[in-house]
Amino acid sequence: MKYDVVALGELLIDFAPVSKSETGYPVLAAQPGGAPGNFLAALNKYGCRTAMIGKVGEDMFGRLLLGTLESAGIDVSGVLTDPGVFTTLAFVSLDESGNRDFSFARKPGADTCLRPEEARADLLQNTKIFHFGTLSLTDEPAASATRKAIETAKAAGALISLDPNLRKPLWKSEADAKAAIEWSLRQADIVKISDEEIDYLWGLTPEEGARKLLREYGVSLVYATLGPKGCHAATANARVTVESPKGIHVVDTTGAGDIFGGSAMSQFLRTGKNPAELGEKELQEIVCFACTAASLSTQKHGGITSVPEETDVRAKMAEGGNP
Repeated sequence: MKYDVVALGELLIDFAPVSKSETGYPVLAAQPGGAPGNFLAALNKYGCRTAMIGKVGEDMFGRLLLGTLESAGIDVSGVLTDPGVFTTLAFVSLDESGNRDFSFARKPGADTCLRPEEARADLLQNTKIFHFGTLSLTDEPAASATRKAIETAKAAGALISLDPNLRKPLWKSEADAKAAIEWSLRQADIVKISDEEIDYLWGLTPEEGARKLLREYGVSLVYATLGPKGCHAATANARVTVESPKGIHVVDTTGAGDIFGGSAMSQFLRTGKNPAELGEKELQEIVCFACTAASLSTQKHGGITSVPEETDVRAKMAEGGNP
């Protein structure tokens, strides 16, 4: 296989507040973002080969995003530019703990305009893992492009990875959001899902949600993230709960969940195993690395640009007595 992971979905600009003007308005800094891009950036940082499928506008921000992904080592030959629509923009507000609320300029945004025939089959047929999130299912034609991509990747023998990445304002109704997430979960072999998303879908604890996904949805590996508390991970034969490292000064949590997902995937790929074959020790090591990488990323603004170096991740793990 040419690629370790190919992802499809949104590339966008996050505008995050860095200060306030004299009149009380936020002063915003533009940061490259989009969950699949953040996810791939972490994979590339930790030695994996990746490619992106998507669409940006033929505009300043589209060009900046393509340049940023290329600088991160991600193959962007599957990302198209469209002169008829603008690159999607997300405006992020942060509370005192660094937690986020989003407003989107996406009516439509370029990412929603990817057509099924534009999702590069040659990339999808030459990857070990195909990754997607549900933001590409909110609107047509990108929803059809996503479903076609999953079908193509599965037919070629790729594992399917999912991060639901629920953003309620982007859905026409909560019923639509839940239906799309439920469908997506049934396509996936590996799922990274937050405790808030598990509660939203089923009113269950993270541990209960992980068991439900393994038992009822055909998922082989679940990462149920617990925000700043860490992660509960499970397969049919192994389960672990790992706490996030202490002593982290949080500046911005944007992209932390995506960086967790990409970091975990990078370490999973190093095992050379199928998800169901992982032992408890391997699962512990994967999740500890991912929790540490995600935590360190919150010390900087942005997503793609905040992925920490592996040496820094290992050093922080060693402080806590981890390998």
